[in-house]
Amino acid sequence: MDDLPENVCSGVVIDAAMHVHSTLGSGLLERAYAKCLAHELRTRGHTVEVEVPVDLVYRGTVVDHALRIDLLVDGVVVVEVKAVEKLDPAHTAQLLTYLQYSGRRVGLLFNFHAPRLKDGMKRVVSTGRMSLRVPSR
Repeated sequence: MDDLPENVCSGVVIDAAMHVHSTLGSGLLERAYAKCLAHELRTRGHTVEVEVPVDLVYRGTVVDHALRIDLLVDGVVVVEVKAVEKLDPAHTAQLLTYLQYSGRRVGLLFNFHAPRLKDGMKRVVSTGRMSLRVPSR
């Protein structure tokens, strides 16, 4: 079970995020951490998409690019980057929503403002998927 692509990838992402945090410390904006994390993962040979648009359906209509995933690593792990005083349940809900609407299963939430990144990190696994139904014309 540990060798599933999402599990292997999430381990690599966690290690890279810890490296970024130990190098930069806390105090920067989310965007800076996301860019540095993307760079770190790419130097390790991983595919990283940044600000990945996700569509959703609202009242029978597809709303293009309604959501944006901070990072999508190797096509399997969704990463949400925060730099806030404290992670809130809304941040976890946001990541879960991204997972469900993107059809991905595993996500990582990082709060780079935390003095120790391990205290500002959360792994989320989605058990269900939202279906993006394109309305009939």
